[in-house]
Amino acid sequence: MSSLPALNALNFFIADVRDGLGPFLGVFLQQQGWSPASIGIAMSLGGAAGMAAATPIGLLVDSTRHKRALLAIACVLIVLACAVNYLAPVFAITVAAQMIAGVAAAAVAPCIAALTLGLVRQHGYARQLGRNEAFNHAGNATAAALAGLLGWQFGLVAVFVLMAGMAIAAVIAVALIKPRDIDHEAARGATAGVKAQPILPALLGSRPLLLVAGTVALFHMANAAMLPLLGQAMVARGTGLDPAAYTAATVILAQATMIPMALLAAWLAVRRGYGLVFILALAALPIRGLIAGSIDHPLALIPVQVLDGVGAGLLGVAVPGIVARILDGSGHATAGLAAVMTMQGIGASLSSTIGGVVAQQAGYGAAFLVLAGIALAALALWVAGGTVLRSAAGQPATL
Repeated sequence: MSSLPALNALNFFIADVRDGLGPFLGVFLQQQGWSPASIGIAMSLGGAAGMAAATPIGLLVDSTRHKRALLAIACVLIVLACAVNYLAPVFAITVAAQMIAGVAAAAVAPCIAALTLGLVRQHGYARQLGRNEAFNHAGNATAAALAGLLGWQFGLVAVFVLMAGMAIAAVIAVALIKPRDIDHEAARGATAGVKAQPILPALLGSRPLLLVAGTVALFHMANAAMLPLLGQAMVARGTGLDPAAYTAATVILAQATMIPMALLAAWLAVRRGYGLVFILALAALPIRGLIAGSIDHPLALIPVQVLDGVGAGLLGVAVPGIVARILDGSGHATAGLAAVMTMQGIGASLSSTIGGVVAQQAGYGAAFLVLAGIALAALALWVAGGTVLRSAAGQPATL
């Protein structure tokens, strides 16, 4: 197998590994008697650990030629941490396991981004990002379908076993990527024969990068808690539906939508630039929150999760793509992406706490409406900063 098909396979199998147990963890802990606030705090602390580790990991990925080994180690750590969550769902132990999983998960996206850029270089990056995300979402949808079926038959323990199997397949795919095919200079956004820029001016001195980071932070502050809250709301309302099957259905709907959205994002990025892709993604999220907060019928998950697929599917391509464009020639493309992920982690970790606390105090409907308001702020920030992005690229189409 050549390196690019192996990369596609890696994105398929690692989909179920990168996010750990995802929304299934919230459902599992709720069945163990945890309150929404406790679940939110545990998830937030895991996200905070990943946030703190993201930028140092990005620097490591830029500097090392052992990107494949780093990614394999991350997969193993995530699986071990999730096993601990299942075997010992005690608050202190679960928090520690979530923090380990958060740190390991923080290595996944930078490693894959660097491997991709090293294999296809800047000129092929947008198209391959679309393929990466399409395979990733196909893997998530497949894993969610299997998790729903196996969870219905054997309980949530089957979700843990399935993730372990996907992790083994992901490690095999990593091993099939040929080291000689990776241009490590291109992988970090460096120009051959040109010294890399100092790290702090390259990142903190880039107004376009700061705008992207702020927008992504607000997006994930609004988005991260919505799917776990959907599953928890179903359990709390006593609809009689199987929690594992319902949670799987929410994931499948979103992931199935993300596949064409990722391919569309790559197509738009090449022809119209990343700016339009961002606007479309950001506009979908407040609508999603409004629907989730206004309709308490289980079938509300259909439009809610389709809109999740639109937003996340588009941004999955746009974020690494625009960061690589902004930092092209700096030698710090992966560190820059990791810094943006740090802001993403801040937003996501706060999302779980905000959503959990509001749900406990004012109900799930109010929690969704609060998250929708944060989503509107993300869209407003991006639109207001349009001139910053244009001046950085020279012409709107390059963004």
